[in-house]
Amino acid sequence: EPLPADLGGWNNTVTSCPVSLRRRKAGLLPSLEDLLFYTIADGQEKIPAHKFITALKSTGLRTGDPRLKECMDMLKITLKTSSDGVMLDRHLFKKCVQSNIVLLTQAFRKKFVIPDFQPFASHVDELYESAKKLSGGQVADYIPQLAKFSPDLWSVALCTVDGQRHTVGDTKVPFCLQSCVKPLKYAIAVHDHGTEYVHHFIGKEPSGLRFNKLFLNDDDKPHNPMVNAGAIVCTSLIKCCCMLMLLTGCGFNRLRFQSERESGDRNFAIGYYMKEKKVGLCSIEVTCESASVMAATLANGGFCPITGERVLSPEAVRNTLSLMHSCGMYDFSGQFAFHVGLPAKSGVSGGILLVVPNVMGVMCWSPPLDKLGNSVRGIQFCTDLVSLFNFHNYDNLRHFAKKLDPRREGGDQRVKSVINLLFAAYSGDVSALRRLALSSMDMEQRDYDSRTALHVAAAEGHTEVIRFLLEACKVNPVPRDRWGNTPLDEAMHFGHHDVVTLLQPYHNKYSPQDTSSTT
Repeated sequence: EPLPADLGGWNNTVTSCPVSLRRRKAGLLPSLEDLLFYTIADGQEKIPAHKFITALKSTGLRTGDPRLKECMDMLKITLKTSSDGVMLDRHLFKKCVQSNIVLLTQAFRKKFVIPDFQPFASHVDELYESAKKLSGGQVADYIPQLAKFSPDLWSVALCTVDGQRHTVGDTKVPFCLQSCVKPLKYAIAVHDHGTEYVHHFIGKEPSGLRFNKLFLNDDDKPHNPMVNAGAIVCTSLIKCCCMLMLLTGCGFNRLRFQSERESGDRNFAIGYYMKEKKVGLCSIEVTCESASVMAATLANGGFCPITGERVLSPEAVRNTLSLMHSCGMYDFSGQFAFHVGLPAKSGVSGGILLVVPNVMGVMCWSPPLDKLGNSVRGIQFCTDLVSLFNFHNYDNLRHFAKKLDPRREGGDQRVKSVINLLFAAYSGDVSALRRLALSSMDMEQRDYDSRTALHVAAAEGHTEVIRFLLEACKVNPVPRDRWGNTPLDEAMHFGHHDVVTLLQPYHNKYSPQDTSSTT
């Protein structure tokens, strides 16, 4: 069965020579499902189901991810009908994962935007705990329903463009988006009507005034979509609720809407001033988790990362991020752009919607606000995040001070691949070989003497390594080095009789053309 074309290097390496093509057609190359099984099994014949789930979560994916629905449904059915209960052999494992093998292989090969997700999540937890210690700020009390929130509530949730998720704190507590909905309303308006039409009614400049100021620009337009006047105009241009449901699951809190309406005299005044009608989109209710998917959709160019569905046009996303960067944080927008350098939008409920373009979306929520109306803990978290990681827009300038980059794997894998492969074979490290096999590495790579990992393992007498290379990776059992020696010759030369016994049947089965040296 052909390998998926988008799995990159592994597909290319196994089809790069005539011998590999013949072996592939003969069914001698391992399937992706088999490689995934051997990677997780760690030398065992069966995998406990919880071990697979734990390994999956370590990549950042969740069992509730809709992209893994077929896999999770089949896993539940298999566990109910299997005589071994919670154990999966290779056949059952393959049956469970085959429907979602492309996504699972990308995850375990560390091909997501944040390849080493667990260390990154640990850093996020540390930043969360650091901000949790802050005690300043006041919960907004001009809307009675907001005043009821505890000042101790604090949560952070993130979602990457590949759908990796991490949450910490009170992430299940629902709250209203308030002004965090403004960039989403604007994005929907541009998506529906185009930039030119929307900006016929709304400007693009920071106002330099309070967000609820009764004031228009020289063209009698609201200065931008992030102030109340501009948001009211956006509201008049769209049908928002259905689109927000596409962005992620969210609800509508009628009680808070009524509270907002009863205390919204100034917004009504702005509405009358604009000759438009104010609606209750600020009362759209989310959790920190669901709002992070909204932010990730903006980070992902308009595609929802957990469904793969296009929700917003590239034009709408680009414009929205530009305005969030310049106007999204009330009177703190300039300071935030200077110190954090990322698009964001805050709201008086205590939320900060943060976007790291092409990487992830983050939602921070803590009700206590500073004097400018931004979450005290949220501002601290965002500042600390870009102090630790190179997420600031201008951190990648040449000669800039180095920060951690979670988007990179440790080390230069291309340079070290042959060294890692041969050293693992030399030292008998089967676990390392399993990881290398799943990470798209060509297990038949050769050094400058045309020696393969199988040559090295045979010379050292590592029978378990040889079994893994032959049975799991299906490598060519009879490659020749620059001197014409095969792995069997190496085993005979160094007197490893167990290896000779293991290799002899393979040597007898292959034709002379399969033993030719390839470099």
